[in-house]
Amino acid sequence: MIHPGTALSSGGGRWLERVRLELAFVSGRAWLASRRVGGTGVILRFGRVRPRRGDTFQPLAADEITPAFLDRLIAALKHWVYDIVALDEACERAVRLAAPRRFVSLTFDGASKDLLSHAYPVLVRHAVPFTLYVPTAFPDGLGQAWWLALEAVIARQTRISLMIERREQRFTVIKPSEKYELFAYLANWLRSLPPAELSTAIRDLCTRHGVDLDGLGREAALDWSELSTLAADPRVTIGSATVNYPVLTNLRDAEARRELGMGKAVLESALHRAVNHVAFPFGDGAAFNRSHVTMAAELGFASAVTTIPGLVQTEGRSDLHALPRIAWDGRSRSLRAMRVLLSGASFPPVTSTPRVKFEAN
Repeated sequence: MIHPGTALSSGGGRWLERVRLELAFVSGRAWLASRRVGGTGVILRFGRVRPRRGDTFQPLAADEITPAFLDRLIAALKHWVYDIVALDEACERAVRLAAPRRFVSLTFDGASKDLLSHAYPVLVRHAVPFTLYVPTAFPDGLGQAWWLALEAVIARQTRISLMIERREQRFTVIKPSEKYELFAYLANWLRSLPPAELSTAIRDLCTRHGVDLDGLGREAALDWSELSTLAADPRVTIGSATVNYPVLTNLRDAEARRELGMGKAVLESALHRAVNHVAFPFGDGAAFNRSHVTMAAELGFASAVTTIPGLVQTEGRSDLHALPRIAWDGRSRSLRAMRVLLSGASFPPVTSTPRVKFEAN
């Protein structure tokens, strides 16, 4: 499973960002920045891992990497003398004095079947730990992967109709650029809806255009047997991503607490192991707020991760229940750009205890 957690950007914007990172590498600014910004390590976030496809329309490609890139990245991290650590150790380092070497912790969102078939063999071969965040409705076969359904509808159709705010809306999308624009528009709209309205809207869209919403979720996500196989590996940390993967700010506080608490409880019951870590669904500053950070701590999670980029700081200067993660854009295969991101050159220096900035609801 994969979600539109990484913002869609224009080709020009991606090119400029790539040039900026490459220049930072060539100029040596990354090495100077690594000394200035400090930090004890980085939590990397990935979504789907599978071979590159040739499809013209791939609106979720930013959240995908190939097995070959994952293999190259891990080899590079070892060559760059990073400690590749489990999330438990990352949390421990966040409250201690700086270690001689920085760490990298690998995390994967969405519990896609591709992780077992394509990523896991690479991770096992390199003998490195990683964390997998699971929204429990999906191994139960009940999750609605609305982002995959939206992608499928727009990929197959040139004329699309649906109800938006009680009005019938029709779109004609022939060119790839038109399809990308419509995907971004509808994904942002769907993400803004309360869960019941989102479910009604995406099911209506799929029914109109012949897409099997329930089947897409079951086909994409790991089942409980596959998760149990992964959980038996001592190098694998299983974390929660709630039950239904909602935008928490679209829920009442009681509903958000139930999503966070039940996700933990279901995983612990199914896998017979403690679940100490959670990922806020989508994870950007509009998707959760300070009350959800407090809930995660009160529910007994040792950490909660976001998709807000940054370095993990030492001596308790990073909030363990709002940890930053660097979400790698899978459309890039540049290890030089990755090294610049790991250096912290792209982030402002931290001079005091960092606070996550939340968008107003």
